[in-house]
Amino acid sequence: MEQLRTFLEVVRLGGVRRAAQSLNVTQPAVSARIKGLEESLGVALFERRGAGLTLTKRGDMLVRYAEQFETLAEQVTATIIAPEGIERQLRLGVAETVAQSWLPDFVAALHQHFPKVGIEMNVDVSTNLREQLLDREIDLAVLLGPVSEASVANILLPGFEMAWYVAAGVTMPDDPAALIGAHPVITYARNTRPHRELKQALFDRVGPGVQVFTSSSLSACFRMVEAGLGVAALPRALGTDAERRGLLRTFDPGWLPVPLQFTASYVGDPKSHVVETAARLALEVAVRHGGR
Repeated sequence: MEQLRTFLEVVRLGGVRRAAQSLNVTQPAVSARIKGLEESLGVALFERRGAGLTLTKRGDMLVRYAEQFETLAEQVTATIIAPEGIERQLRLGVAETVAQSWLPDFVAALHQHFPKVGIEMNVDVSTNLREQLLDREIDLAVLLGPVSEASVANILLPGFEMAWYVAAGVTMPDDPAALIGAHPVITYARNTRPHRELKQALFDRVGPGVQVFTSSSLSACFRMVEAGLGVAALPRALGTDAERRGLLRTFDPGWLPVPLQFTASYVGDPKSHVVETAARLALEVAVRHGGR
């Protein structure tokens, strides 16, 4: 079955290198599995042309049978094997906003449901997570979504409401809106959705002269605001503790950026009981966390 799975990954991803990344094995291991499958069947499955691989007629026929085996194996996993008996690796890609809020509860729920499933975690910006998901370098991405690809399933998660923050020691003017423009606005990294939307809102509401500081680190954004280097619209759920400790305070300029909308996204083909269950658990944990 491992040889057939490897064969399908090479077919779906178009090469040994990407299949090795997806399966979390070395390229020689992938090549050895394909060679072993060809030897056991007594046929060539690929024509090797330079750096590329093309299915032979026999290889093309095998794809259909391999997919049937894969579907059957997935049905056995989903309906016969108890969750505590499933062994595999689950590769998670998570945006920092989620990593700083309900990720620990999510990992705990996953481990409780699938005790023998190993979990690899990567925290990155959503644009990178999207590419990693489509390249099958991760199994499940919790990111600013949805991912608009036919192959990807998206589960909508509760959004993160935003709030405007300023350092507690900054003198509050009569009109709080004056803080925007009088101080740099600290925000998410360039080429991210929150950055683009905030830049447009600042242009429309304040004008083109607002100075913007960007950071790929959400925690760094909070620290810079605490240090009095600027103001920022950041997730309210993550600023509550600093506000309670007297490091930050909120202000109301009369408008807020739209809430951050996340999805639990995964490639739907081939089906994976573990990945689909993980996505549903992400929703359950996010809803529970939002109700606190």
